Amino acid sequence: MAARDRDTYVHRLGVTPETASIISQKNKIYAIPADAAAEGAAVQIGVIATFDPSETRAIEPVRGVGFGDHVAELVPGVTEPMTLAVTRTAQYLSMIFQVFGYKGGIDGLVRSLRHHKWPFDLVQEIVLSRLVTDPSVSNTISGNAAASDYIESFGGTGTFSPGAGLGALVTYYEGCWLSDYSTSYAADAALVTENTTVNVTDIVQSPEIDYGDMELNDSQLFNFMALSRIIPGLVGAENRTIAEI
Repeated sequence: MAARDRDTYVHRLGVTPETASIISQKNKIYAIPADAAAEGAAVQIGVIATFDPSETRAIEPVRGVGFGDHVAELVPGVTEPMTLAVTRTAQYLSMIFQVFGYKGGIDGLVRSLRHHKWPFDLVQEIVLSRLVTDPSVSNTISGNAAASDYIESFGGTGTFSPGAGLGALVTYYEGCWLSDYSTSYAADAALVTENTTVNVTDIVQSPEIDYGDMELNDSQLFNFMALSRIIPGLVGAENRTIAEI
């Protein structure tokens, strides 16, 4: 697919509008396909119709007898593995198993989920509009130096700096497995689409980041000015009012 899935008229690149709102045309998904010749040679996956990340976790209430109908605290439970629902138009030379690295279709023997032996990784790039990266345009990230720490130059080639070119918000989905797969050949429809759900082991901003409590500053995860006022003793939260929030 490195060549087959890109070097055809089907995968020509087009012009994308520059807007303040995120648009799907700037959402790029990368994986290492079955025909990749080099380790780490991820390529953009073509003709993806939908890419839908989703995750949930239970929030458990703490109550105590004798204190009335009152919730003492809400405690976040463990987070369920993130899922990515992916729909893609089937291609003769690159079916969905192949774009994730499995040697199916014309590349090999894989025809079923039961033939999947190894996990794979995906990378998502949301390419930022020039409206928010160009220093000549007002109200951009160029005035926020910290923002640049969490943006990569488009294509994952290094650190982004305002005015240096396009930047992207990058997410790494690691240790992925397919949990379901379906397709349909209908008499009244020409296009054939493949549908699958990807289960993700871990999600990180960068493979070099360790999210452990001893590795990160809390300020990298949360703005303490937004802390709930029911929690006393931190950054004067108990002294703030709803109006101040």
